[in-house]
Formats: sequence, C-alpha cells, structure tokens
Amino acid sequence: MRPSPLRPGHQLVVVSWLVIAALLAIGGLSGAQATATVKPRVRDLGLPIGGTAGPLDAITDVAGVEVGHTTLVSGSGKLVVGKGPVRTGVTVIHPRGKSSADPVFGAWFTLNGNGEMTGTTWLQESGLLEGPIAITNTHSVGVVRDAILQWQVGKPGMQPWGLPVVAETYDGGLNDINGFHVRSEHVASALDGAKGGAVPEGNVGGGTGMVCHGFKGGIGTASRKLPPEQGGYTVGVLVQCNYGARRDLRVAGVPVGEEITDMQPCIASRDASQAGQRALCDTPAAPRRDDEGAGSIIVVVATDAPLLPHQLKRIATRVSLGVGRMGGWGQNPSGDIFVAFSTANSGVGSVPDTASVRMLSNTRISPLFAATAQATEAAIVNAMLAAETMTGANDLRVFALPVDRLRAAMKKYGR
Repeated sequence: MRPSPLRPGHQLVVVSWLVIAALLAIGGLSGAQATATVKPRVRDLGLPIGGTAGPLDAITDVAGVEVGHTTLVSGSGKLVVGKGPVRTGVTVIHPRGKSSADPVFGAWFTLNGNGEMTGTTWLQESGLLEGPIAITNTHSVGVVRDAILQWQVGKPGMQPWGLPVVAETYDGGLNDINGFHVRSEHVASALDGAKGGAVPEGNVGGGTGMVCHGFKGGIGTASRKLPPEQGGYTVGVLVQCNYGARRDLRVAGVPVGEEITDMQPCIASRDASQAGQRALCDTPAAPRRDDEGAGSIIVVVATDAPLLPHQLKRIATRVSLGVGRMGGWGQNPSGDIFVAFSTANSGVGSVPDTASVRMLSNTRISPLFAATAQATEAAIVNAMLAAETMTGANDLRVFALPVDRLRAAMKKYGR
C-alpha cells in the first residue's frame, strides 16, 4: 500500500488487506497491539441458520466481486479530538472487480433512515450501479465519496463523472470520529488493494470501531448457494453491523442476549469520573446501560442471478428479515440501509441503442429471498464471531462475543 503522510507526533497504524487477517485486540496498553487469532465462523460452529454456504461463505463467492479494507488504529486513553484514539477505516466492494468499469443492475432499500447512503437517487432512477460501494464512519462519508471520484477519473476507461455509493455507521464511542482521520489515500489503498478470495472480518475497515448488540461488531460476510434445481445461483452478503440492543440478540432463534447479560460495554479505567452512564469494568455489580438498539447496519447483497432493478429492490427488502431474525427492529435511532446488485447482464450499461437482457422469472425468485435472509443473518454472526475485544476512546471497552457461552446457549435450547 502507498505510504500515508502523517502529522508530526501522530503515529497511526494503517492496516492493509495483506495483514488484516491478523487484526486485533486493543487493550489497555499504549498503542495498537495486533494478535493473530483464528476464530470460528458460523459454519465452523454448525449454527443452524439454514441454507448452503458457498466455498468461501463470503460475498466474494459471487464471481468477480472484490473487497478491500483500510483499517486505522492508534492511541489509547482519553479522547483528544484530532489526535485520537483512532479506531476506524473504510471498506470497499467492487461489483465486477477494480479493473472493470462495466455497471451492474442495482437497487437499494432503507428499513430505517437515520443514516446515509450517497448516490441512491441516481441508482433508483437509472437502475445501474456505476462503480464501487464504500462503507465508513458517519463523519467520513464526504471524503470517501470524493476519493472514489478521484480514483475513478484517474484511471483510463473508468467513469469520467460519478455519483458514488458511500454508506456509514457511527463509531463515535470507540473512535475519535470528529478527528476526521479517514483520508483520500486510505480510500485509494482500499480500492487498489481489493481482491477476491477470503474476506477479513471483525475489527477491520469501516467496521473497526463498531458495536453490535452490545458486543464488538464490525465487518462480516456470508453466502448461500442455491441447488441446481433452483438455478444454482449464489447470493453473497457483506455487513457493517453497529446496531441492536443486547436483550434482543437472537442467533438461529436462540435468545443469546438473554443468556449473556453481563460483558456489557464498560470503562476500563479506575477514574469514576470517566464512566458517565457506563459502569467501570471492575465493578460488575454496577447498573448496566442498554443502548435501546441505537446504531446502524449497512448491508451489501451481490448475486449472479439475472435480476433486473425492480427484482433487486425486492432482494434488498429481504435483508430486513435477516436483521429481524437477529433481533434488529429498525429502531428510530438506527440507520438500516441496504443495497443489492447483480453481476449478470454484463455490458448493458454501454449499449447505445437497444440492449437485450436476461431476467429470472418471478416464479423462481423466492429461493433467492430465503438465501438473502439466511446470508444476512450468517454475515452478522460472522462479524461478531470474528471481532476482538477493543478498548478505545476514553477507555471504553467493548467485549467480543464469547464463543464458549454462545455454544452453551445454543446447547441449552437444543440448537
């Protein structure tokens, strides 16, 4: 990746695709500490979410899709705006790979709109997604959008103009969100470093500082492959999860949030004045705050099924069912925004006259609805399974979902 110019005295860890798989438990020590861990995913645990995962169980099971992350981690302790601690980044998805300027059919849907996804007006009007999708923190949407345009116009054959699709969730608990640490070079690194294959998950890219159902959240992905008699199509999903109340958390129908009521976000400091509404981590008997589902989730759905924009709108709405299965209800403070695209029908965006397209019959589309809901649920759980415990701004600590206790809860309910 290209070097990142830093302000004097500002040491920032910029983690590219090549090392993200080793990221990252941020504890109470100074700076960032990367710990290589191999954590189980949904299919490793045999969680009965349903459907058949693709070979990678990732959005990249849809041929041509590439994903890139830039992860920014530095500092610890008290928040100093403009300096840190920094726990943020950017994630990008190229529908046909970074070398292709060929648009895809697409559509979007919002379950609750307390959030942002740029470029959706033209996406809805034209039915075409004309570039990469990016996800970052709430206050970095503008710089990411502009950086995508700079990247596109600098490449021969890419769009000479554009309305990039950039979405966000809020990481202002763990991250110095008002420090505006995501810059254009970080976006370019994610765009250029994107690749197919296994997708790093958890505390990476735009998901670095996110919280999901009171546990550490972030980036997660999953896929579902339909059997040959249903067309053999693939549905891949990538989420940036930062939503949900602990008490509502469900996994394959099991009320995991009711089984794990401790391990709430807390302040990893002995200074009670820093706690505010949070308990200190060493006082487990103190009252615990439940965030009432505040937060957001962004979901990107890819498929190789030949779907037209109005059908992709139907796919995007079914993401809501996967979120609902997890215990997300689209609460008022939440930005739950979803986008879906199809990699079929290549070349239609550049036809000067009449284009011939393929369309799956509506009578065959229902299995894709089920696959979308299943892959969404699995991707959210994968994000939480991959994420590591993180301590960020003002010593806020958010715990990773404990796998042993998840297993115990599933066993208790016969799942």
